[in-house]
Amino acid sequence: MKGECMSYEPRPLPDEVQRLCTELDAPPRLVAHLILVHDVSVDLVEGLRQKFPDLEFDHEAVCFGAASHDFSKIKFPNELTGPGRQHEDDAFLRENGIEPRLAKFCRTHNRWMDEELPIEDLLVALSDAIWKGQRIDELEKQVIDKITEQTGVEQWEVFSELDVLLEEIASLGDERLAWQRANG
Repeated sequence: MKGECMSYEPRPLPDEVQRLCTELDAPPRLVAHLILVHDVSVDLVEGLRQKFPDLEFDHEAVCFGAASHDFSKIKFPNELTGPGRQHEDDAFLRENGIEPRLAKFCRTHNRWMDEELPIEDLLVALSDAIWKGQRIDELEKQVIDKITEQTGVEQWEVFSELDVLLEEIASLGDERLAWQRANG
């Protein structure tokens, strides 16, 4: 079924993540998911840089975190197709040479409802939701609040700008899902 979705072609994973996927024989479904979430994170980071040039955050960490957030599913393959939170542990990445500031996204990408997180963690969580077209109001509100706090831009304006960006990203959800089916 390769090539079923020729119109959408995501960016490749960062070299370090690709190397680990190869070395640790990551399942194709996981690799495809990580590729798509990473691709979305790059679009999100680039869009935020354009719309909010005064917003300071670690762009590299967001993109790396998106590319590796579910990496521990290699150890818990049942969570590739079913629910579970065992994979939300950064120890596996750290054991494989990834520094803690980048490995942490395995642990935090699904904790935005439970704890106060920095904007980088929220952007990884947002990338993980929106890749398939899913919009989560509560998560987006937290991102809006962080941008407003840091930039001083009015909340309504941040909402408006972010909404346009996220709608554009989410609009390719069906194409991404088709790409994942063909490649994972």
